Amino acid sequence: MKKFVFGAILIFIGTASYSQYDPKALEILEAMSKKYKVITSFEATLTSSLTNESEGVKEEFKGKIVVKGEKFRLSLDDQEIINNGTTVWTYLPSAKEVNIDNFDPSSDDINPIKIFDIYKKGFKYLYLADKTEAGVVLEEVDLVPEKKDAQYFKIKMMIVKKDKSIQSWTMFDKTGNRYKYTITKFTPNVKVDDALFTFDPKKFPGVEIIDLR
Repeated sequence: MKKFVFGAILIFIGTASYSQYDPKALEILEAMSKKYKVITSFEATLTSSLTNESEGVKEEFKGKIVVKGEKFRLSLDDQEIINNGTTVWTYLPSAKEVNIDNFDPSSDDINPIKIFDIYKKGFKYLYLADKTEAGVVLEEVDLVPEKKDAQYFKIKMMIVKKDKSIQSWTMFDKTGNRYKYTITKFTPNVKVDDALFTFDPKKFPGVEIIDLR
């Protein structure tokens, strides 16, 4: 259940307030997207959680992500997701297996390389309020998919008002699951070799390869 597709999301809110393209929300989102578009690569540590109040589920885990252009490597407690722009490997250490699949950039799945401009296609957006957490002023923006059959019915983004960086995002799905990702450290423009974004089975003796392509 711990996944970004991330990567990256109670009850359905169908009020008229969500059925709009709020200009203030768009201004915030455009400034945020512009900030990240000039970054060629980055490394971030994050905490993530899965909660489902009706099921009594509450799980927390930590992770690290490295992104370079259309490539990313996400390392969580119990899995790694590696994407080189054409192929996706999902490695499960406890099962000693790796699943290989093609990467479809046109997919509606949410992943770390989409989160910065996801609002540009298929979403309505609404600015809710400024909130202060741990002394940091955040702008709260909700994204609501235009498609009624979308995987997530809402994505809540918390954006630092001062520099338009993303502090967290929460994805709400229709089964009551809530996936929250909070960035705890962010390092832009890191030097990273492309080899990082490929799974090398030679480094994992005994791993079972499941090719789904």
